[in-house]
Amino acid sequence: MVALSSAVLVGTAILTCLFMAWVLGANSNSPPFAPAIGANAISTMQAAFVIGLLAAAGALMQGGSISKTVGADLIDGVTITPLAATAGLLTAAGFMAVGIYTRYPIPAAFATTGAMVGVGLSLGGDPAIDTYRQLGLFWLLVPIMSGGLAYATATVLRRDDVPETVGVPLLAGIVGAIVANVRLGVIPDPTAEQGTLAGFVSRQFGGGPALAAGVDLGTVLVTVGVGVLAFYWSRERVRVSVENGIRSFLLVLGGIVAFSSGGSQVGLATGPLENLFRVELGLPGILLLAIGATGILAGAWMGAPRLLQATSREYAQLGARRSIAALVPGFIIAQLAIALGIPISLNNIILSGVIGGGLAGGSAGVSRRKIGVTITFWLVTLSSSVVVSYGLYRLFASVIRG
Repeated sequence: MVALSSAVLVGTAILTCLFMAWVLGANSNSPPFAPAIGANAISTMQAAFVIGLLAAAGALMQGGSISKTVGADLIDGVTITPLAATAGLLTAAGFMAVGIYTRYPIPAAFATTGAMVGVGLSLGGDPAIDTYRQLGLFWLLVPIMSGGLAYATATVLRRDDVPETVGVPLLAGIVGAIVANVRLGVIPDPTAEQGTLAGFVSRQFGGGPALAAGVDLGTVLVTVGVGVLAFYWSRERVRVSVENGIRSFLLVLGGIVAFSSGGSQVGLATGPLENLFRVELGLPGILLLAIGATGILAGAWMGAPRLLQATSREYAQLGARRSIAALVPGFIIAQLAIALGIPISLNNIILSGVIGGGLAGGSAGVSRRKIGVTITFWLVTLSSSVVVSYGLYRLFASVIRG
């Protein structure tokens, strides 16, 4: 048995976290800007640069909830050690590497969740059944929600009786209203760790009478105001030029989804180190998120351009309107998952949105065989990652002594 100091084990765990974040930045943040590249609204290198900044910002401002779920709620009775975190992260990254090699998207959320359950069981922990039920229900609903929202969005955009100056601006208004209520770590809130723009502005003017639990009149008015501003901005762009207006909305929407992607993905890399940083080292959670954000930023700048070029060709075949129909659900579901602290796969959401948008035109535009193989990959990933990480930690524990 090889003896390693605690400092070496901690350093190895942090490097593994950075590597996992790099992989996430290179592979999981490309879908949001691929439609904009396919529509010639932005170049590949510009998109990679912007993706890195926005995803890193999202990781810092929104990554805490999912990081805590991955680090503490997937297993009961034990805490994740640095060696166990290393084994779990290496397993998850290995599964994603297989997905890259085979060109079938392996959901990072499935790989990481399975891996952390496996190392937790290997440590002697008990299954967190209630958490698994919540995750399973949400994951099952994702294709239905994403596909349904995309179908409805694409149907509205395709209707002849809905002018372009109404359909696209209406979607922009809805997105703007949701953005006003996105929870961000940089906005103070006396009742929660993260506040919203609508709530913050409302409190500056007294808030007004309460309309429901946690919702006052001021928050509703700010939400409506932001939605109206977004509607007006988009409508003016579309009135000048329909195609340029749609491209502008697609570009802004891609940026919002990239931001949400960073917030929903960073916890998959940082979650395994939650106990190490917050409890054993007594360090603030924002420092751990900053490490994850750095890895995502580096991954997006170094690894995303090649994947963006490939995925943008697929989105170019979809067209700008179907791309919008796929991204709107991606934004909504990603933010819902962040609010609930549920790890998700953005690729899963986007793929479901592409299928739903395609059905609105009479054809999903996606190979049924590839859909079937992809779903099989997902199920195999979730189950086999548990087994692999369980065995990998046992192997590490048998040859390494801290």
